[in-house]
Amino acid sequence: KYLIVDTLQKADHIVAMTGDGVNDAPALKKADCGFAVSNATDAARAAADIVMTAPGLSVINEAIRQARITFARMKSYATFRIAETIRIVLFMTLSIVVFDFYPITPLMIILLALLNDIPILAIAYDNTRVHQLPVRWNMRELLTVSSVLGVAGVVSSFVLFFILQERGVDEEVIRTLLFLKLIIAGHSTLYITRAEGWFWQRPWPAPLLFWATFGTEILGTLVAVYGLMITPVGWEYALGIWGYALVWFLINDAIKVGTYRWLHSEGNNGATTANPSLTAAS
Repeated sequence: KYLIVDTLQKADHIVAMTGDGVNDAPALKKADCGFAVSNATDAARAAADIVMTAPGLSVINEAIRQARITFARMKSYATFRIAETIRIVLFMTLSIVVFDFYPITPLMIILLALLNDIPILAIAYDNTRVHQLPVRWNMRELLTVSSVLGVAGVVSSFVLFFILQERGVDEEVIRTLLFLKLIIAGHSTLYITRAEGWFWQRPWPAPLLFWATFGTEILGTLVAVYGLMITPVGWEYALGIWGYALVWFLINDAIKVGTYRWLHSEGNNGATTANPSLTAAS
């Protein structure tokens, strides 16, 4: 069995194997993914990558499905995290270096980080599309999409900054409005990065993700409106920021879809097989 697995791997196959006995342990260890059945010996369980807790091979299908769901959630988080980092860090750096303006205070940065934590945790429970083919990390695609979204976020922040400056809004009020915009737009980015298609397409967001993002956005809005440790701005300004962020949410979603389509037309699909074929041995 070990030689069979080795031969298939040398032929550029991805090999999965099931086994239950001591004699299966070397082959289970050698395989790209070894499955120990529910009644397997301790040696087979130790050598395997996955130990099935129920009889039958249908467990393997569920294991593959759950693994691909986990991958989709990890990809969503990575895309969001990179885009959000670019959006905040680049905007703050350019504001300070080029315009000598501190867009948000240290306290706002702390509040922003705290309000971001809850929606990020909810990603682990989000509904995701299950790919029909084996998936792998495509770093070029991941970095391209997240960078494009990050830069688009920087542009939207500067456009808002220039509009507020042109209207003669007080600097402290501008900081609060930028803080609110970063919260709303940042949490909205979670809905953009969770899938490659349009945000309204299935699978729809899990209720936990929706309420986590909506709840923290409302909390951030109340902080900005009533000035909890920051300059208050009132409801008129706050609703204006919500409308502004919504418009850019639609723009950013279109940018994301266009970027994915361009990448896929270039042959950079991130949901492709890692090797030409998949082989199972038992």
